[in-house]
Amino acid sequence: MNPVACLRLRASAATPPFPSRCRAAPQPPRSVSRLPPRASASTAENAVESQQPPVSLAKSLASLAEESTLAAQRQRKPLSRMEQKRLAELRIKKRVKAQYLNGKFYDLMGKVVATADTLEDAYDIVRLNSNVDLASARDDVCFTALAEQLRSGEFDIAANAFKVTAKRRGGEHLVLPRLNLKVIQEAVRVVLEVVYRPQFSRISHGCRSGRGYHSALRFISNEIGVPDWCFTVPLYKEVDRNVVSKLISQIQEKIVDDYLVTFMHDMFDAEVVNLVFGGFPKGHGVPQEGVLAPILMNIYLDSFDHEVFRICMKHEGLCSEATNVADNQGSSLRLWFRSQLKDRDVNYEEQREGSPNIRLYACRYMDEIFVAVVGSRDVADNIKSEIVDYLRTSLYLNVDDGLYLMPVKKNSRGLQFAGTVVRVTSKESAALKSVHKLKQKVNLFACQKQEIWDAMNTRLGKKWLAYGLRRIKESEIKPLGLSTPLLDHIAQFRKEGMKTDHWFKTLLKVWMQDINAKNELHEEVLLSKYIAEPALPQELRDAFNNFQKQAKDYISSETAATKALVSSLKNTESINTCTDGTAIKIHAPLSYIQMCLNRYGVVNLEGFPRHVSALVLQDDELIVSWFSGIIHRWVRWFSEVDNFKELQLMLVESVRKSCIRTLSAKYRMYEKLTEKRFELDDYGIPMVEDFEAVMAQLESSSSLVSSDEALMYGISSSGLCVLTLSRVSVSALKFNCFVMGCQSSSPSMYIIHVKEKQRFPGWRTGFSSSIHGSLNGRRLGLCTQHVKNLYLGQISLQSVDFGVLIR
Repeated sequence: MNPVACLRLRASAATPPFPSRCRAAPQPPRSVSRLPPRASASTAENAVESQQPPVSLAKSLASLAEESTLAAQRQRKPLSRMEQKRLAELRIKKRVKAQYLNGKFYDLMGKVVATADTLEDAYDIVRLNSNVDLASARDDVCFTALAEQLRSGEFDIAANAFKVTAKRRGGEHLVLPRLNLKVIQEAVRVVLEVVYRPQFSRISHGCRSGRGYHSALRFISNEIGVPDWCFTVPLYKEVDRNVVSKLISQIQEKIVDDYLVTFMHDMFDAEVVNLVFGGFPKGHGVPQEGVLAPILMNIYLDSFDHEVFRICMKHEGLCSEATNVADNQGSSLRLWFRSQLKDRDVNYEEQREGSPNIRLYACRYMDEIFVAVVGSRDVADNIKSEIVDYLRTSLYLNVDDGLYLMPVKKNSRGLQFAGTVVRVTSKESAALKSVHKLKQKVNLFACQKQEIWDAMNTRLGKKWLAYGLRRIKESEIKPLGLSTPLLDHIAQFRKEGMKTDHWFKTLLKVWMQDINAKNELHEEVLLSKYIAEPALPQELRDAFNNFQKQAKDYISSETAATKALVSSLKNTESINTCTDGTAIKIHAPLSYIQMCLNRYGVVNLEGFPRHVSALVLQDDELIVSWFSGIIHRWVRWFSEVDNFKELQLMLVESVRKSCIRTLSAKYRMYEKLTEKRFELDDYGIPMVEDFEAVMAQLESSSSLVSSDEALMYGISSSGLCVLTLSRVSVSALKFNCFVMGCQSSSPSMYIIHVKEKQRFPGWRTGFSSSIHGSLNGRRLGLCTQHVKNLYLGQISLQSVDFGVLIR
């Protein structure tokens, strides 16, 4: 290496690491050759630096900023699934905003939807909804050709849809989109949400950014207070020509695009848009909902939201006579509004003198409507009539005739809304709390002693059963050589060639018939009640029974005393101070959830956990994921109800024990060994004491956590608890996963077993209560990852392409 190169190398090592574009060009070698041959390194470096022009401070700071940006990009975490979906929607939003002019949007179908970039972004959204990595293999879809078909009008909707018909004769059918049509629908959905989402009113809480199921419940429990009357409006209507015409006219108020209107009409004619009011709960990702159902329903019912504001202004502005604005008893705007009204009766003020203030509150979650009124019954009846008349005459919707006004303060049963019970409860006094607390302690202590007593008796009964089986063995009976009436009586039940164990079971059946024990719940009660307990000393049995009797007498006496205390307090001022703290509480329907668990096979008729036979043949991870998905859905859905502690206990007692018994039935091992072998806490199936800590850790680490229901629609509450998938081996066939956007091979076929098929369920329990009957028995090819995602609720059935052809 020549001396000049050595000097340059040393100089570059000593100078700050600026980019090359910020350095000056090297000087000719002749200026460096004049240096002494044995100059020190520092002298050479100073010489080289002195020959370069000084770098400006601005360039140095700019270089440092660029380097810090590159370093931050290298250290930045990869975008989550919902963040990628939001970016794709923002790209489409920019294209939609470019078509805005003079308060309306023009040519959205040709300039936005029918473009390759928008269709590719919509395809990415479909893959993100299916929980597919965007870097993985893609479907063979030509977005340029698809956009050209849309622009030219050659796209055939019927050819890109699949009709699913129920197996029974005359059964109903369901039309579902294939991949290309699904991508177009997703693009149309994003376009409509960009146009209409800013104009939706605060009454609407369904499928909106920042608003959803939990915001609706918080509005009812925190902002309404305690009204006098409340009611829900049960709607039911399938889309007909009147509804479609009304919907299209509302769309044309903001969008000027004949091609988009024609395309919407064609989708309704092909029945690929499933828009049903009140037919099934919305937001659970079941196929009959459709991707366009939430935004179209919000657009259609937006006029109802504005009508509620008109009714509110009419009754509050005209009928509220309060004038003290400082005490929140009136409004200066209402006073001005009343003063400006014409054709008003002169004696109106005198007629309304002393009338109470009227308040109207309304909340709508998709097609479920909750209305609360503060005022007299006549005012509430008038408001109810106006709301029903508008829905029937202007929106062509059917309203159930069973709609009734519920007096809030006189009805403890509550009102059903969005799968919860809305009721008014009052705070208990300190005396009542102390009485209830002492009763619960005594009752808990007595129950614990009863469980210990039953467990010990059951253990003695099992030992008796093992001893009897051992004593009746053939090897011990034959050497006796005796012929007693008892042995002869036993021998007559034994047939020729019958094994000893079978013979003993026959004897037990005869014995059970003699004591009439078939009405008992299970065999443990039989062993405890009829075998072990009668053999105990009489003094011990009398002592235990006396203890239980005294505990029951104490609890019953305290219950009577509590009722007397409450009745005495009603006539005093203390009860008024207690009821002043009344508030609306939101409760989960625990009894209905117990019934659902029985239909799903998690518990039996008596409420005891049992194993789910449909899951025994599946992999361990999938079995645990199915039970974990139930808990995750309930935690997300009922996280803000007031009786969440009771629901939490039900989760542990029913779901966790059922999971343990399902794994025990698969491996035929004891439940305690199964619980030690499988760390269920790691899968989100904790015990009572670890419930809050485990669920908080899972929610913080999950990539699906998002408060934006517009992004999570149909995913966070997907109703996979209403079905189980049984695996069918098809080794001769090779096919890919049916989930849209997934190119992984499917090792086996799964059959859908629908648990609930009713069209109008009574409650919503965090998972869907109704799946279309035509999907029962339908076969799906799913990869292992997407079966797990379905069980955990990370994807919904809307991500499945039911029209895939297996070759």
